Amino acid sequence: MNKKQNLETLILAVLNEEPRHGYEIAKAIREKSANLLKPSEGQLYPALHALEAEGYISAEWIIQEGKPNRKIYTVTETGSAKLVANKQSWEKYIAGVGSVLSLKCEGEGARG
Repeated sequence: MNKKQNLETLILAVLNEEPRHGYEIAKAIREKSANLLKPSEGQLYPALHALEAEGYISAEWIIQEGKPNRKIYTVTETGSAKLVANKQSWEKYIAGVGSVLSLKCEGEGARG
């Protein structure tokens, strides 16, 4: 998966928990990753628009009295299926990397 697909998978994962607006999506990704992943607005909103165009999420404007309106994003059934497929790909990738890293990476006869 490329960087764009990674962000889209993270977005689907946090939306799979509950509908959220853009700032809440970015905040959830930051918090759940212990501040390791910090999507910028310039990354987040194009990814949201692409996911919406592909039918993986839907959006609805919520009118708030005395506050700016918010666009709330919700994962669709198609998006949930996409999340499952992407998660399986990630798990395979992680297992492969783990296998490689377990090869004498603790300085045991490793050449450098």
